[in-house]
Amino acid sequence: MRKPPWLKIQLPKGENWRTLAGLTTAGGMETVCEEAKCPNLGECWNSGTATFLLLGKDCTRACRFCSVETLKNPPPPDPDEPQRLVQALQTLKLKYLVLTTVDRDDLPDQGASHIQACVQAVQTAFPRLPIELLMPDFRGEQGLIGQMAQLGLTVAGHNLECVERLSNQVRDRRCGYQQSLQVLRTLKTANPGLTTKSGLMLGFGETQEEVIAALQDLRKAEVELVTLGQYLQPTLTKLPVERYWPPQEFAELAVIGREMGFRFVASGPLVRSSYKAMEQFLLEAP
Repeated sequence: MRKPPWLKIQLPKGENWRTLAGLTTAGGMETVCEEAKCPNLGECWNSGTATFLLLGKDCTRACRFCSVETLKNPPPPDPDEPQRLVQALQTLKLKYLVLTTVDRDDLPDQGASHIQACVQAVQTAFPRLPIELLMPDFRGEQGLIGQMAQLGLTVAGHNLECVERLSNQVRDRRCGYQQSLQVLRTLKTANPGLTTKSGLMLGFGETQEEVIAALQDLRKAEVELVTLGQYLQPTLTKLPVERYWPPQEFAELAVIGREMGFRFVASGPLVRSSYKAMEQFLLEAP
């Protein structure tokens, strides 16, 4: 299916983009911006936001929408990653840090202790830097989710990814629509004051009614921030796009989301999980 004109993007450029590109090439740090082929890479990097990918670049899950490589037994987490992350941040002029991870079902704690070490290293070096964590589902294990809730994060996020009817078709069999909702509920139970966030991709064949139902489920889980974006097929082996949602329909969903009570809704064809993350934080800040 040919891409519509509203999905055209500018090539990345600018000082912060060049600096980050050099760090990811020479410093061994991974960004999900690159791994997931994000269309907003240049815009976000130059605005002072970047999303670093922890626990390696290989995932143990095989979701049918994602460009990240899948391995049953990836290499062990790099014990030097927390310090390398700090070193990268010392070079950058970031105003807002987003951390995300691959799924590591191969590890006894699914990578929770490594994530904690990375977050705490950044907090020690940059105590004023806001940190958003886009976390995996930890197979629904409440203790591990609660551990993430107590890290002192600015925002804790976990993506629903798609509407309930299509979840088994789009996501790895170890994922689940209801399991993801439970992750978000557990974060709130463990830390009621924590701001939570989730996101949906459109274009798999869902209806507007199904998207609205998913938004309602997120509000029932007390999620405050939500992103809605267009799925773009990353490779020919991944699911094809069933429909390109036009900008006006994304705008309608943004209005509906705000009327439901979400504090911030980022909705548009090129929106991704960490898109305008800093703006969402500033809107929330007292």
